[in-house]
Amino acid sequence: MALIFGGRSGEHEISVRSAHSVRQALDPAKYTVLDYFISKDGKWEKPICPEPGRNPEIDVAFPVLHGTFGEDGTVQGLLELAEIPYVGAGVLASAVSMDKAITKRLCQAAGLPVVPYLVLTRGHFDPASLELPFDFPVFVKPANLGSSVGITKVKSRAELAPALTTASRYDRKILVERGVDGREFECAVLGGADPRASVPCEILPSQEFYTYEDKYLLDKARIELPANLNRAQTSEMQVLALAAFKAVDCEAMARVDFLMDRSTGQFFVNEINTIPGFTSISMYPKMWEYSGVPYPQLLDTLIGFALERAAERRQLQYTR
Repeated sequence: MALIFGGRSGEHEISVRSAHSVRQALDPAKYTVLDYFISKDGKWEKPICPEPGRNPEIDVAFPVLHGTFGEDGTVQGLLELAEIPYVGAGVLASAVSMDKAITKRLCQAAGLPVVPYLVLTRGHFDPASLELPFDFPVFVKPANLGSSVGITKVKSRAELAPALTTASRYDRKILVERGVDGREFECAVLGGADPRASVPCEILPSQEFYTYEDKYLLDKARIELPANLNRAQTSEMQVLALAAFKAVDCEAMARVDFLMDRSTGQFFVNEINTIPGFTSISMYPKMWEYSGVPYPQLLDTLIGFALERAAERRQLQYTR
């Protein structure tokens, strides 16, 4: 098995930590793991083959790449061209889920609730004269990135221009969302043709929102698993998670993130992560463990999905 990790995105270090956790949890009696490390400048390190002098044979690849150049369909396309089975969503779902603006558009088309938003393109707007269709506070985000990198909570017009500059360093497409005084939740989805949703968790940030520092550096955010929701709310979130998963044509796995308006109780689909974190503190495996699927079994299941999908695609005809 090829474990692909590292990469050029701002989530390089998180990918390395995720890969370490995956490697530790894989049963060595079942898998021979070859590390394919991608440096921050995009160079692939050749793995050490167990049998010197031979090229490694790859039965399945497990890309544990977060963010751009890995979670966005690029590596998935490479593996498709190489006809190598791989864990996770396909090219289309990976690409559209990475783009927060396209995700929102598809969710809206499927009738799912999303926070009101505006999409801007770097170099095609003037921050000084920009009129927003909603009041402050707002969140300014790069459309294509994860782990809360480049996100700013903006409370006044004076803070808007610096936030747009920050977001534009990471992507040419910028998302501006109406601020919601809300609670933050996550729900894991697993499956192929008949996916299922896990018991959700609630994120209790130590800062104003769940920042990169709060996720990975400060160790102060708290997690409630299961989330403090009644049965009807839990069921509603699971239904929405599955609907969002299907709206972007996802496969195998995803973590769907939600906001809940404190005043109205309404849920909003916030993001879909097709390669969620797999570190020792990541919530995707923890939610499934709580839901009755231990980490090693989760990995076996995902690898099984990859092999099944590859076998199905081999039955397809591509010429007349």
